[in-house]
Amino acid sequence: MSSTVQSIITHGITGTVIDIECSLSNNLPNIIIVGFANKAVDEAKERIRGAFADSNIQLPRKRITVNLAPADLPKADSGFDLAIAASILLASEQIPPMTTRKQAFIGELGLDGSTRAVRGIIGKILAGRSKGINNFYIPEGNMAQASLIPDITLMPVKTLSQLYNHLNKTKLIQSLNTSETKSATGAVLQTAHTGQQLSEVVGQAQAKRALEIAAAGGHNVFFTGPPGTGKSMLAKSLPSMLPCLNREEMLEVTHIHSLASHNYEQLIDQRPFRTPHHSASHIAVIGGGLQLRPGEISLAHRGVLFFDELPEFGRQTLEALRQPLEDRIISVARAKDTAEYPANFILVATANPCPCGYYGTSGTCRCMHSQIIRYRQKLSGPILDRIDLYSSVHEIKHSKLLTQPEDKTYDDNVRLRIANARSIQNTRYSKNNKLNTDMTNADIRKFAKLDPEAQELLNTAAERLNVSARSYMRSIKVARTIADLEKSPNITQAHISEALAYRRPIDTD
Repeated sequence: MSSTVQSIITHGITGTVIDIECSLSNNLPNIIIVGFANKAVDEAKERIRGAFADSNIQLPRKRITVNLAPADLPKADSGFDLAIAASILLASEQIPPMTTRKQAFIGELGLDGSTRAVRGIIGKILAGRSKGINNFYIPEGNMAQASLIPDITLMPVKTLSQLYNHLNKTKLIQSLNTSETKSATGAVLQTAHTGQQLSEVVGQAQAKRALEIAAAGGHNVFFTGPPGTGKSMLAKSLPSMLPCLNREEMLEVTHIHSLASHNYEQLIDQRPFRTPHHSASHIAVIGGGLQLRPGEISLAHRGVLFFDELPEFGRQTLEALRQPLEDRIISVARAKDTAEYPANFILVATANPCPCGYYGTSGTCRCMHSQIIRYRQKLSGPILDRIDLYSSVHEIKHSKLLTQPEDKTYDDNVRLRIANARSIQNTRYSKNNKLNTDMTNADIRKFAKLDPEAQELLNTAAERLNVSARSYMRSIKVARTIADLEKSPNITQAHISEALAYRRPIDTD
């Protein structure tokens, strides 16, 4: 007797449907798993033995051969346990025949028969749904993440015996249709704005304005200034200015974190704020490894990536930022495998004016001119060209540091302007989550709407400042965001002038 059920394996951020074939033969009792399985999958036979015994379910005293098809695809996932157990039950006729093409079994089994949450459940279900599967038997611990996916039916399985009773129709599992849970999930999105607030930063009006523009249009921002002037405080206040994650964004962010985090059953409902140290390895930042995993730039997807002291990061790591800053994705290619991860984040970078940090300030700079040049040359032109907003952060008089912070309505007003600007962009592009920073050249020609005086000013400034073609287009994107913040349909001369004021200073080249 043989049987086939379906499961799904994660590959990058997507998944592949796997056929779990089971055959029983009259040989010495044993479980054999074939189909390019690694040790984690092969050890499933011991977990299944323990789960069957503890659940008082008879394990056939025959040779049980389990094939994971297609056989040429590497299998490195503990989520096949539930599917293998179901295929054994079906092959041994302990459960009635069922239609398996519309349902998939995903989950790891414990020796006591309980189920455990698995990594990358969102990608698995999305892959199954694209292949016509709409019923999923999954561990109860994965329900919070899986319920974000619309238009599917979920069967939360606590134990193997519960699945056995359900398939025998003696005690049914209460299913969940996610098309009916959209309103309930929406309540999760209204999270409070916690953490550092922009009003807590004393002074720095220009830097605050740059952050507001960055939050409204998704632009990258670079702060320069001596130590202790508030560059890190400014960066840490950016997440509180961003709108809450919507359902689609929560789905993306939760899935990426599930692939990389040890708490892979956790639901992510806050925008990520990732701050890798400059000593972090290239793979930790970019992604990869022996088993491909997302790096820090992907874990910052739909959030903020903060590089404190950007020149201190390795040259290889900085140059690898070219693709994600331009295309919003990162392709990780290794000898054995290749994966593509999303990396749509707002980059906030900081740097001192020199190695000691006090060049051009009231402090005493101890750096030689050659050291200053070498320090600034650590950042290549192509990387600096991909940053939209530059702002200097100046020293603040000590007498102002203990003054009363700005009115709390200041933060609310900033968030309101940002939300309105993003709403304008959603309407303009007829697509959720697309911001001005994502405009193509065709979008710029269609939606920029520069006044003649504004275009003349931009062309004149571009010639005098020797602005590259990329910087020219990015200046228009920034100006479009400034116009959106003011609810202006056209880009005026004032908007272009302000956008150009945030371009990279010539002396940082």
